[in-house]
Amino acid sequence: MASRRALKAAEAIRQAVATSILTELKDPRVEFVTITKVEVAPDMRTAKVYFMVRGDEGKERTALKGLQSAAGFLQQQCAKRIDTRYTPTLQFLVDEGVKNLLEVTRILAEERSEEATTADEEVSADERE
Repeated sequence: MASRRALKAAEAIRQAVATSILTELKDPRVEFVTITKVEVAPDMRTAKVYFMVRGDEGKERTALKGLQSAAGFLQQQCAKRIDTRYTPTLQFLVDEGVKNLLEVTRILAEERSEEATTADEEVSADERE
């Protein structure tokens, strides 16, 4: 369990990075990126920044390269906005949780449609008898 201090720092970093991407970053590779969460190490020296992008894996790879190349700039923006002794080094990762959630939702929708089809077929068979 993360400490309250680490959780507050993670939220502040998430807001600073998201705002910087939205308003100050001019890299077209990083368009439509959503910062989903940030995990800060207990020593506050590193932060894992999770993001998602609408689109396929190619867009994710492109966005990841763009974020990695802008990491220094985004770290500098965090240092300006957040008053801490150390500015954490930012590491960007694709948030697989959202992708997994969408896949589970798709599978459940397929199951529901199959159940509805099966129920319709049973009703049709009962009406014939």
